[in-house]
Order: sequence, then structure tokens, then C-alpha cells
Amino acid sequence: MDISYSLVANAIVAGLLLGGFYAAVSVGVAISFGMLDIVNIAHPAFIILGAYIAFLLNDTFGVDPIVCAVAVSPLFFLLGAGLYRVYYVAFESRGRGPLPGLAFFFGILFITEVVLVLIFGVDYRMVKTSYSETSLHFGQVDFALRLIVPFLVSVVMVVALHLYLKHTFFGRAVLAVAQDPLALRLMGINPIRIREIGFAISIATAGIAGAFLVVIQPVQPSIGREYIGLVFAVCVLGGLGSIYGTLVGALILGLAETFTATFFGPSWSPAVSFGLLLLALGFKPTGLFGR
Repeated sequence: MDISYSLVANAIVAGLLLGGFYAAVSVGVAISFGMLDIVNIAHPAFIILGAYIAFLLNDTFGVDPIVCAVAVSPLFFLLGAGLYRVYYVAFESRGRGPLPGLAFFFGILFITEVVLVLIFGVDYRMVKTSYSETSLHFGQVDFALRLIVPFLVSVVMVVALHLYLKHTFFGRAVLAVAQDPLALRLMGINPIRIREIGFAISIATAGIAGAFLVVIQPVQPSIGREYIGLVFAVCVLGGLGSIYGTLVGALILGLAETFTATFFGPSWSPAVSFGLLLLALGFKPTGLFGR
């Protein structure tokens, strides 16, 4: 009985902590896909890029990855703004459908992976922090600090984004830009500029999430592919365009994956995100908090 309780309790704790990180990983897709209708399939590539930048700064200068996350976010914001400009000129301004744009982001995904392989190789890389090997113990439940620290910062970031987009004029403009860009123009607002800033924010969150990722586990260039299904599953489950729903969906997915790995083996975990995605599309396409 004690062993069963310990196993379940630790699975719940690990699932919630992992879910908080998944929220940081997915919130950028909630903005780009859920609010801006841009299917950025390359979002995980920017997460891995952020992870390698955090690794490089940590390995060279000993900078904590969480500090790296804050430091590199403006660079990822500018990268996202520039990328959207290319996307707009090549696709949106010419009235092309989403399929060519999807191919564009697939190209970005694989180009980023190849560049990282050429620079860093295919070996796994990890960071060294003061909390990487430290755990807190409460009875039979363990709290790994390498999960707690990213969880806390991830939740703060997601909640701050939720409040910003819900209670500011810019946030309301982002919500409106995909629904009625003409109405925004009549109000004297440039919808292209709104989309550019919104997409840049989504890429900035990817860079931050990458710094969290390299704290949680070792990384290598192709690991980003594992997160493609996950980020879209979280967004669809929580409800497209809902930041709060993204957090709830991420916590559900984190719990589901952890329980699957604990009781059925880790090899089944990758199937959980796709399974939840199919269930959400089949029974509640709008998600838990969809608009």
C-alpha cells in the first residue's frame, strides 16, 4: 500500500511539474496558431535553438539557463519579427493559402536542425546548474529542483501573457486580427503590424522554453520533432486562442504522459499527445476553453 501511494504521488507531482513546462513550450503556438492562424510547424525548432544557446552560454560563461532565457528573449523577438516579414511578403501579401506556408515552416524546421547538427554534432548536450541534481523530499514524495524551477518560471510567464493579452489594447487587437482585420483598419490600426508583434512574441516564448528544456533533460538537434504533436495537442485540448486553456491542457497532458510512463512504460508516452489530440478533435473540437 505504501509503495502504491508513493508511486502515484510521485507520478502526480512529476506530471504537474512537467505540465507546467509543456505550457511554456506550447503557449507560443497558442498565439501563432490559435490567435493569428499561422501554422508554425517550426515552433519546436526555435525551442531547440533556445536550448542550444542556453547550453553554449552555460558551458562557456557559466550563466544559469534561466538567466539565459531572459537575456535571449529580445533576440528571439527580433528573429520572430523578421521571420514574419518574410512569411508575409512571400505568402500572405500574395493571398496564398496555408499549405505553401506550412511547407515554408517545415523548411525552417529542417534547416535549423541541420545547422545545429553541423555546429554541435549529434551528441546530447546538457547544462550544469546548482540545482540540477538536487531534490526536495516531503515524506515519500520527491520534488526535483530541475523540474520545479522551470515549472515556476513557466507558470509565471504563461499567467503574465494571459493577463497581458486579456487586459491590454494590444491583446484585444491580437484576438481581433484573425477575425476581422478590416475592422482594425477602420480603427486606424495596422493588422500586419499587430500580427508581426504577436508572432514575434510567440517566437520569444519558444526561446525561453528552450532554456527550460535544457535544464530538464539533455538535448540534441532532432529532439524538436518530438514536440510537434505535443504543442498542437496542448493547444487543441485547451482551446485554440486560450492562454489559460493552454496551461490547463498542458497540465492534463503532463499528468497523462507521466502516468502512462509510470504504469505502462516510457515507450508509450509519445503516443499520449497524439491520442489526446485525436480525442479532442473527435469529441470537443473547440477544446476545453475554446472561443
